[in-house]
Amino acid sequence: MTTALDPAVRVERHGPLGIVTLDRPAALNALTLGMVRALQTAFDGFAADASVKAVLMRGAGGKAFCAGGDVRALRAAHLAGGDEPQLFFAREYRLDLAIHRFAKPVVCWMDGIVMGGGMGLAQGARLRIATPRTRIAMPEVGIGFFPDVGGSWFLPRLPGALGLYLGLTGRAVGGADAIVAGLADCLAGDIDGDALVTLLATQPWGAVPDALLLRELAERLGPTARAIALDEAPPPDGAQLPALRDAIDRHFGRSDVAGILASLAAAARVGAPETTASASGEGAATTPAVTEAEATWSRDTLALLRDRSPLAVRVTFEQLRRGRTLPIADCFAMELALTDRWLDHGDFIEGVRALLVDKDNAPRWRHARIEDVTDAEVAAFFQPATAEVPHA
Repeated sequence: MTTALDPAVRVERHGPLGIVTLDRPAALNALTLGMVRALQTAFDGFAADASVKAVLMRGAGGKAFCAGGDVRALRAAHLAGGDEPQLFFAREYRLDLAIHRFAKPVVCWMDGIVMGGGMGLAQGARLRIATPRTRIAMPEVGIGFFPDVGGSWFLPRLPGALGLYLGLTGRAVGGADAIVAGLADCLAGDIDGDALVTLLATQPWGAVPDALLLRELAERLGPTARAIALDEAPPPDGAQLPALRDAIDRHFGRSDVAGILASLAAAARVGAPETTASASGEGAATTPAVTEAEATWSRDTLALLRDRSPLAVRVTFEQLRRGRTLPIADCFAMELALTDRWLDHGDFIEGVRALLVDKDNAPRWRHARIEDVTDAEVAAFFQPATAEVPHA
């Protein structure tokens, strides 16, 4: 059975398995408001249908599950004076939260590009399946935005300082690193999308506890994040984060952005240990002598941070700091409150122009340097700290 709710969303049934397919491959399945509405309607229908035992999310086209939201359309709508951007964010966050709380098992086939809004969908799934073609990122700082769609929740809960590293730099990682970081549950090797549908549709849903069944499925498909986290298995071939983990934790574990920048700058110089501190003088720490490889990585990472929107870097750090202790619903509410101010007072409009519209790659950020952003400017984006995510 196939139900058409939006041309870019296919809703199907395969026995006890409900399937939603993002079908906008020319745009790498980037989300529109219509797609978000269709996805919400589909999940509401699956929740009400007792014959649906599990749900699979996937993307069409072979290149992406979902590359994020259609930010060019959102920019155009905001400049035209409409309320569609805020309606989009409210609907999107409501959908993402609903997936996190969905009573039935949700599986996400994270094949290809999974970025931004795609991560918002995927991270709510109870079984997140990466592949060798997976490329995940929360790249929002690169377009003058902040890692939303629940990034306030899932990034601070990654091991060590990985969440801050990925959120502040926007760097993309592959499928092997996705399970190392805990952003996917398993790395599937030799199964394709159609075979996965058959496998999921023939599982004894309801006959055994969902948690046990999902764990067995993950172990059957390939290396698992659980085994790696428990040191029961080595990281898969191709994983790069394990070799960087000590450096990431050392530099991105500082108490503020100034401390991160100072630590990276010190490590970029090969030689004797140096002592660095945050701008406030707190958190002074000694950076050990580094190898040429770490110095190169530190220089590249520092340059990347300097290239991002200074305001977005500062606000993202504060967002993830707050999100570390907030319940998930409050994280989404905080993000929605941020978007209320960000469209007019952040760097999103300019970042999308420079990177995706005019493509001159020369954004004119509101601040020339990260150091130029004041604490008061950052704090203003978090007043009030939370607001209810509306059922728009």
